Amino acid sequence: MPTAVFSLLKSAVKSARSVVLGLLLCGVAATATSAEKIYIFTEKFPPYNDTFSGKDTAHNEDDITGICTDMVKAALNRLDYDYVMKMRNWSFAFNWVQGRENHALFCVTKTEERAHMFQWVGPLTSFQWTLFAAPDSDITLNSLDDAKDYVIAGYKDDAMTVHLQDRGFNVVSGTENEVNVRRLLLGQTDLWVTDGLLGPLVAERDRGVKNLKKVLVFHEMPIYLAFSLETAPAVVADFQRAIDQARDAGELAQILKRYN
Repeated sequence: MPTAVFSLLKSAVKSARSVVLGLLLCGVAATATSAEKIYIFTEKFPPYNDTFSGKDTAHNEDDITGICTDMVKAALNRLDYDYVMKMRNWSFAFNWVQGRENHALFCVTKTEERAHMFQWVGPLTSFQWTLFAAPDSDITLNSLDDAKDYVIAGYKDDAMTVHLQDRGFNVVSGTENEVNVRRLLLGQTDLWVTDGLLGPLVAERDRGVKNLKKVLVFHEMPIYLAFSLETAPAVVADFQRAIDQARDAGELAQILKRYN
Protein backbone atom coordinates (compact mmCIF):
# COMPACT_ATOMS: atom_id res chain seq x y z
CA MET A 1 0.00 0.00 0.00
CA PRO A 2 1.45 3.39 -0.93
CA THR A 3 2.67 5.41 2.03
CA ALA A 4 0.36 8.35 1.24
CA VAL A 5 -2.74 6.14 1.16
CA PHE A 6 -1.72 4.40 4.38
CA SER A 7 -1.27 7.77 6.09
CA LEU A 8 -4.71 8.90 4.97
CA LEU A 9 -6.34 5.70 6.26
CA LYS A 10 -4.51 5.98 9.56
CA SER A 11 -5.63 9.59 9.95
CA ALA A 12 -9.23 8.70 9.13
CA VAL A 13 -9.31 5.87 11.69
CA LYS A 14 -7.83 8.17 14.33
CA SER A 15 -10.47 10.84 13.62
CA ALA A 16 -13.27 8.28 13.76
CA ARG A 17 -12.03 7.04 17.12
CA SER A 18 -11.98 10.60 18.42
CA VAL A 19 -15.56 11.19 17.29
CA VAL A 20 -16.80 7.96 18.86
CA LEU A 21 -14.96 8.72 22.11
CA GLY A 22 -16.41 12.20 22.15
CA LEU A 23 -19.92 10.86 21.66
CA LEU A 24 -19.42 8.33 24.43
CA LEU A 25 -18.16 11.01 26.79
CA CYS A 26 -21.15 13.21 25.95
CA GLY A 27 -23.42 10.30 26.74
CA VAL A 28 -21.71 9.74 30.07
CA ALA A 29 -21.95 13.43 30.88
CA ALA A 30 -25.64 13.52 30.02
CA THR A 31 -26.28 10.47 32.15
CA ALA A 32 -24.41 11.99 35.07
CA THR A 33 -26.40 15.20 34.80
CA SER A 34 -29.77 13.49 34.67
CA ALA A 35 -28.73 11.24 37.57
CA GLU A 36 -27.96 14.18 39.86
CA LYS A 37 -30.28 14.32 42.88
CA ILE A 38 -31.10 17.74 44.27
CA TYR A 39 -32.23 18.19 47.87
CA ILE A 40 -34.49 21.22 48.21
CA PHE A 41 -35.68 22.59 51.55
CA THR A 42 -38.19 25.24 52.54
CA GLU A 43 -40.11 26.42 55.58
CA LYS A 44 -43.78 27.00 56.33
CA PHE A 45 -44.24 30.63 55.36
CA PRO A 46 -47.67 31.08 53.73
CA PRO A 47 -48.62 32.15 51.17
CA TYR A 48 -45.09 31.62 49.82
CA ASN A 49 -44.62 28.10 51.19
CA ASP A 50 -47.33 26.07 52.84
CA THR A 51 -48.64 22.52 53.26
CA PHE A 52 -51.86 20.98 52.00
CA SER A 53 -52.01 18.99 55.23
CA GLY A 54 -51.79 22.06 57.45
CA LYS A 55 -48.74 20.67 59.25
CA ASP A 56 -45.54 22.65 59.82
CA THR A 57 -43.37 20.00 58.15
CA ALA A 58 -43.62 17.96 54.95
CA HIS A 59 -41.59 15.08 53.58
CA ASN A 60 -42.28 15.38 49.84
CA GLU A 61 -43.30 17.91 47.22
CA ASP A 62 -46.86 16.59 46.94
CA ASP A 63 -47.74 18.19 50.29
CA ILE A 64 -45.95 21.50 49.64
CA THR A 65 -47.60 24.44 47.92
CA GLY A 66 -47.38 28.25 47.80
CA ILE A 67 -46.06 31.04 45.60
CA CYS A 68 -42.35 30.20 45.79
CA THR A 69 -43.00 26.47 45.81
CA ASP A 70 -44.97 26.65 42.57
CA MET A 71 -42.25 28.80 41.00
CA VAL A 72 -39.52 26.33 41.96
CA LYS A 73 -41.67 23.47 40.63
CA ALA A 74 -42.09 25.41 37.37
CA ALA A 75 -38.30 25.38 37.04
CA LEU A 76 -38.04 21.69 37.97
CA ASN A 77 -40.60 20.83 35.28
CA ARG A 78 -38.14 22.20 32.74
CA LEU A 79 -35.21 20.17 34.06
CA ASP A 80 -34.19 16.51 34.14
CA TYR A 81 -32.98 16.38 37.73
CA ASP A 82 -34.19 13.90 40.30
CA TYR A 83 -35.06 15.79 43.46
CA VAL A 84 -36.38 15.63 47.00
CA MET A 85 -38.34 18.53 48.49
CA LYS A 86 -38.92 18.84 52.24
CA MET A 87 -40.37 21.43 54.61
CA ARG A 88 -38.58 21.97 57.90
CA ASN A 89 -38.10 24.60 60.58
CA TRP A 90 -36.30 27.61 59.07
CA SER A 91 -33.29 27.58 61.41
CA PHE A 92 -32.73 23.87 60.81
CA ALA A 93 -33.11 24.11 57.03
CA PHE A 94 -30.94 27.22 56.73
CA ASN A 95 -28.06 25.54 58.54
CA TRP A 96 -28.56 22.07 57.06
CA VAL A 97 -28.25 23.17 53.44
CA GLN A 98 -24.93 24.93 53.90
CA GLY A 99 -21.88 22.74 53.33
CA ARG A 100 -23.81 20.01 51.48
CA GLU A 101 -23.51 19.37 47.75
CA ASN A 102 -26.69 19.65 45.64
CA HIS A 103 -28.66 21.21 48.49
CA ALA A 104 -30.87 24.27 48.10
CA LEU A 105 -33.28 26.41 50.13
CA PHE A 106 -36.17 28.72 49.25
CA CYS A 107 -37.43 31.44 49.62
CA VAL A 108 -34.28 33.23 50.77
CA THR A 109 -33.64 36.96 50.85
CA LYS A 110 -30.26 37.93 49.46
CA THR A 111 -29.01 40.25 52.16
CA GLU A 112 -25.51 41.70 52.32
CA GLU A 113 -24.70 39.29 55.14
CA ARG A 114 -25.88 36.24 53.17
CA ALA A 115 -24.59 37.15 49.70
CA HIS A 116 -21.38 35.11 50.06
CA MET A 117 -23.08 32.13 51.75
CA PHE A 118 -24.98 30.75 48.76
CA GLN A 119 -25.24 30.58 44.98
CA TRP A 120 -28.37 32.45 43.97
CA VAL A 121 -31.12 31.53 41.50
CA GLY A 122 -33.84 34.05 40.75
CA PRO A 123 -35.26 36.30 41.82
CA LEU A 124 -38.55 34.46 42.22
CA THR A 125 -40.63 37.31 43.64
CA SER A 126 -40.15 39.70 46.58
CA PHE A 127 -41.06 40.20 50.24
CA GLN A 128 -42.45 43.46 51.61
CA TRP A 129 -40.84 44.02 54.99
CA THR A 130 -43.73 45.33 57.05
CA LEU A 131 -44.42 46.40 60.61
CA PHE A 132 -47.91 45.47 61.86
CA ALA A 133 -49.73 46.52 65.01
CA ALA A 134 -52.82 45.14 66.77
CA PRO A 135 -56.15 46.30 65.30
CA ASP A 136 -56.86 48.68 68.21
CA SER A 137 -53.34 50.14 68.32
CA ASP A 138 -52.82 53.89 67.91
CA ILE A 139 -49.17 53.50 66.84
CA THR A 140 -48.16 55.52 63.79
CA LEU A 141 -44.69 55.59 62.26
CA ASN A 142 -43.24 58.11 59.84
CA SER A 143 -39.99 56.20 59.42
CA LEU A 144 -38.31 53.00 60.59
CA ASP A 145 -36.33 54.92 63.22
CA ASP A 146 -39.60 55.75 64.97
CA ALA A 147 -39.98 52.04 65.77
CA LYS A 148 -36.94 52.01 68.08
CA ASP A 149 -39.18 53.01 70.97
CA TYR A 150 -41.26 49.84 70.65
CA VAL A 151 -40.92 46.12 71.36
CA ILE A 152 -41.15 44.16 68.09
CA ALA A 153 -42.03 40.50 67.57
CA GLY A 154 -40.01 38.75 64.86
CA TYR A 155 -39.36 35.32 63.38
CA LYS A 156 -36.11 33.78 64.65
CA ASP A 157 -33.16 34.04 62.20
CA ASP A 158 -35.40 35.64 59.57
CA ALA A 159 -33.69 38.35 57.50
CA MET A 160 -36.15 41.02 58.69
CA THR A 161 -35.54 40.11 62.33
CA VAL A 162 -31.76 40.03 61.92
CA HIS A 163 -31.82 43.33 60.01
CA LEU A 164 -33.58 45.09 62.88
CA GLN A 165 -31.58 43.40 65.64
CA ASP A 166 -28.29 44.37 63.97
CA ARG A 167 -29.48 47.98 63.97
CA GLY A 168 -30.33 48.10 67.65
CA PHE A 169 -34.09 47.52 67.54
CA ASN A 170 -35.74 45.65 70.42
CA VAL A 171 -36.88 42.47 68.66
CA VAL A 172 -38.24 39.48 70.58
CA SER A 173 -37.84 36.49 68.24
CA GLY A 174 -39.74 33.21 68.15
CA THR A 175 -39.74 30.11 65.96
CA GLU A 176 -43.47 30.26 65.12
CA ASN A 177 -45.36 33.16 63.56
CA GLU A 178 -48.53 32.20 65.42
CA VAL A 179 -46.65 32.96 68.65
CA ASN A 180 -45.71 36.39 67.30
CA VAL A 181 -49.38 37.14 66.51
CA ARG A 182 -50.41 36.07 70.01
CA ARG A 183 -47.73 38.25 71.60
CA LEU A 184 -48.94 41.21 69.57
CA LEU A 185 -52.62 40.73 70.44
CA LEU A 186 -51.84 40.20 74.15
CA GLY A 187 -49.83 43.41 74.29
CA GLN A 188 -46.57 41.60 75.03
CA THR A 189 -45.09 43.33 71.97
CA ASP A 190 -46.08 46.58 70.27
CA LEU A 191 -45.31 45.62 66.67
CA TRP A 192 -44.71 42.57 64.53
CA VAL A 193 -42.22 42.55 61.67
CA THR A 194 -43.15 40.17 58.87
CA ASP A 195 -44.03 40.03 55.18
CA GLY A 196 -46.94 42.14 53.96
CA LEU A 197 -48.87 39.15 52.59
CA LEU A 198 -48.05 36.72 55.37
CA GLY A 199 -49.03 38.92 58.33
CA PRO A 200 -52.77 39.30 57.66
CA LEU A 201 -53.05 35.69 56.46
CA VAL A 202 -51.55 34.21 59.64
CA ALA A 203 -53.47 36.60 61.91
CA GLU A 204 -56.79 35.60 60.36
CA ARG A 205 -56.03 31.90 60.07
CA ASP A 206 -54.55 31.36 63.54
CA ARG A 207 -56.29 34.03 65.65
CA GLY A 208 -59.37 35.04 63.65
CA VAL A 209 -58.14 38.62 63.30
CA LYS A 210 -59.13 40.22 59.98
CA ASN A 211 -58.09 43.84 60.51
CA LEU A 212 -54.43 43.68 61.48
CA LYS A 213 -53.04 47.23 61.26
CA LYS A 214 -50.33 47.79 58.65
CA VAL A 215 -48.15 50.52 60.17
CA LEU A 216 -45.12 50.74 57.89
CA VAL A 217 -43.65 49.05 54.81
CA PHE A 218 -39.98 49.82 55.15
CA HIS A 219 -38.28 47.63 52.55
CA GLU A 220 -38.93 45.40 49.55
CA MET A 221 -36.55 42.47 49.17
CA PRO A 222 -36.21 40.04 46.24
CA ILE A 223 -36.30 36.37 47.24
CA TYR A 224 -34.40 33.49 45.69
CA LEU A 225 -33.73 29.78 45.48
CA ALA A 226 -30.34 29.53 47.20
CA PHE A 227 -27.88 26.70 46.48
CA SER A 228 -25.01 25.65 48.71
CA LEU A 229 -21.52 26.75 47.69
CA GLU A 230 -20.61 23.07 47.27
CA THR A 231 -23.11 22.61 44.42
CA ALA A 232 -21.63 22.57 40.91
CA PRO A 233 -22.06 25.94 39.13
CA ALA A 234 -23.45 24.07 36.10
CA VAL A 235 -26.38 22.85 38.22
CA VAL A 236 -27.05 26.38 39.45
CA ALA A 237 -26.89 27.67 35.86
CA ASP A 238 -29.44 25.05 34.79
CA PHE A 239 -31.89 26.24 37.44
CA GLN A 240 -31.34 29.89 36.60
CA ARG A 241 -32.03 29.18 32.94
CA ALA A 242 -35.21 27.28 33.86
CA ILE A 243 -36.47 30.12 36.09
CA ASP A 244 -35.75 32.63 33.33
CA GLN A 245 -37.69 30.50 30.86
CA ALA A 246 -40.65 30.25 33.25
CA ARG A 247 -40.60 34.02 33.72
CA ASP A 248 -40.37 34.71 29.97
CA ALA A 249 -43.32 32.36 29.39
CA GLY A 250 -45.42 34.35 31.87
CA GLU A 251 -45.72 31.41 34.23
CA LEU A 252 -44.26 33.17 37.29
CA ALA A 253 -46.66 36.08 36.86
CA GLN A 254 -49.60 33.68 36.61
CA ILE A 255 -48.52 31.91 39.80
CA LEU A 256 -48.27 35.19 41.70
CA LYS A 257 -51.69 36.27 40.42
CA ARG A 258 -53.30 33.08 41.76
CA TYR A 259 -52.29 33.93 45.32
CA ASN A 260 -53.12 37.65 45.33
